Amino acid sequence: MGWGGLLIIFSLLFVSCKTNGTDVFASGYFEAVETIVSAQANGQILSLEVQEGQELTAGDYVGQIDSTQIYLSLLQVRSQRGAVLSRKPDISTQTASLREQIAVAKRELARVEKLAKGNAIPQKQVDDARAQVTVLQKQLNAVENQLSSSSQSISKESNPLAYQAEVLEDQLRKTRIINPVSGTVLTKFAEANEMTGIGRPLYKIADLSEIILRVYVTNSQLGVIKLGQTVKVSVDKNETEQAEYTGTIEWISDKAEFTPKTIQTKDERANQVYAVKIRVKNDGMLKIGMYGEIKESRGKEQTVSKWQELKNKYFGK
Repeated sequence: MGWGGLLIIFSLLFVSCKTNGTDVFASGYFEAVETIVSAQANGQILSLEVQEGQELTAGDYVGQIDSTQIYLSLLQVRSQRGAVLSRKPDISTQTASLREQIAVAKRELARVEKLAKGNAIPQKQVDDARAQVTVLQKQLNAVENQLSSSSQSISKESNPLAYQAEVLEDQLRKTRIINPVSGTVLTKFAEANEMTGIGRPLYKIADLSEIILRVYVTNSQLGVIKLGQTVKVSVDKNETEQAEYTGTIEWISDKAEFTPKTIQTKDERANQVYAVKIRVKNDGMLKIGMYGEIKESRGKEQTVSKWQELKNKYFGK
């Protein structure tokens, strides 16, 4: 072996030491669960207080869509329902006279019963007084049934207006733009004073406090990973340094797919791979679309074996 061979072997030794005994196990790109917040009402956007990069909390009021027509329609329906309900009879007031008559008749019945016990009056007067109470009670029952039936009929007549009012109240609430999830505004699609409609996107938001690295592994790699497993994730910090994060495997696809063109796998001959999602806590550096890698360690025995292979190749056994 000449100096050229020695140069080659020592160069390989140097490179291997520099890699610190690690290989790329899998690689991919970071993603997040993105929510597109859309308008729930038609009309002019009066205000939309969101900016790209802004942090929002679930439940934040961020804007308003013109609600004038909906509000006026609601007032009209409420007025119509009020007019219908005003026809409902006041059962207590309309039966007050009969109740007073019954009270008087009962006092008279008590008086004659007392006199009859002393044989001061004939029993017929007691019977007549008792019959009067019965007649008046029947009259009261009949009037109450009639008034109750009329009240129920009017209530049923007003029900459609009540439902219509509830629909308009719901539409009125939806003119308020309420942020549904906590996160960072990624993209803003609309501005104040523009016209919008139900389903039109207003802005996109995602929770970036934790971010997902989607990588792809071959069939032979599936045996060494499992759900809940902790892995080390590396990303480029700058041109010469890498930052390392701890991630947790939270999903492994049960179906193979063709290798995406933008992804490199450990076994380049594999044409089908399995998607894996790794959840990583974000310190603010990780961004959607950023490239990330999972590294695997080559143990000391593997490294020594590699050196022996190189030695045998260039110097002989």
